[in-house]
Amino acid sequence: MADITRRLGWRHLRGAPTAHVRHHRSGRLVHDGPGLSFWYRSLSASLSEIPVDDRELAMTFHARTSDFQDVAVQATVTYRVSDPATAAARLDFSIDPDTGVWRGAPLEQLSTLLTETAQQHALDVLARTTLASALVDGVAAVRERVAGGLAAEPRLPATGIEIVAVRVVALRPEPEVERALRTPAREQIQQEADKATYERRAVAVERERAIAENELASQIELARREEQLVEQRGTNARREAEERAAADAVKAGAEAARTGRLTEAEAERTVRLAEAEAARSVKLADAEAARQVKLAGAEARAARDVGAARAEAQAAWLRVHAEVDTATLHALTATRLAENLPRIESVTVSPDVLTGLLSRLGGAGTAGDSA
Repeated sequence: MADITRRLGWRHLRGAPTAHVRHHRSGRLVHDGPGLSFWYRSLSASLSEIPVDDRELAMTFHARTSDFQDVAVQATVTYRVSDPATAAARLDFSIDPDTGVWRGAPLEQLSTLLTETAQQHALDVLARTTLASALVDGVAAVRERVAGGLAAEPRLPATGIEIVAVRVVALRPEPEVERALRTPAREQIQQEADKATYERRAVAVERERAIAENELASQIELARREEQLVEQRGTNARREAEERAAADAVKAGAEAARTGRLTEAEAERTVRLAEAEAARSVKLADAEAARQVKLAGAEARAARDVGAARAEAQAAWLRVHAEVDTATLHALTATRLAENLPRIESVTVSPDVLTGLLSRLGGAGTAGDSA
């Protein structure tokens, strides 16, 4: 459909490359061709748009064979408008100048014309053909007859229509008839399948028998080899026992010899250790005796030195105290006695003792002053 736009009372048409547009104004052809674009006034313009591309027309119709069996025909016709001017003159391809929509239905008219024409030729062929022949060779026969009939139809060139191709898709009988026709073939196929199944089973049984025989022969051979294996194992076990006994005897002799050598070596080592221990004990006793002698001598010398030192200190102490008066000695004695006495919490002095002490102290002081 052409694109039409409005501008201030004018209309602008833009056509597609596959659409042939014819523009008449006041009965005069102004524009004619595909893919045009022009301005026009809607009140004085008469427009026609004819599609010039290839179009597919699918059709399905029923026909009757010579043996009165109904078949369905599926076909497709490809056509195009080869003469747009003639087509526009024979069919109403005019469009509305404001919307660009066809005023009539020209494509439906063409479809009706082509369908009826093709159906007429197909019915003519199938009416003289049996159902079996129609199912085998009917597609090619119907296609050739329809193509030839459409090419020879005078109304199509007069309308500007050209047939591009004719295809017959299928010829199908009624479902019940189709199932009946398929039955013999299915039965034959089933018989062949059963035959193949039986043959396969026979081959399988034969192969199973051969497999069973092979298994039996294998079991016999395995039993014979197992017997040989048992004998060989017995022989190997006896030989292994003999070799083990010989090895044990050799091992026992070697162990006895080794034990004897170890016993002798242990005894010799014990004797050597006893001798070494005795020598060591003697040496230790000698060393201890010498150490005791030295220690006793050292202690004796130390005792003599300590006694001499104490005697010398005592003599010196006596010499020092011999030169001191009696009162000083008494004071030192009291001091030494106080140092060695236990702790005294309190002392009670009676008047008699205090009087005597004071008298002695006074007498001592007077004697000192006189001296």
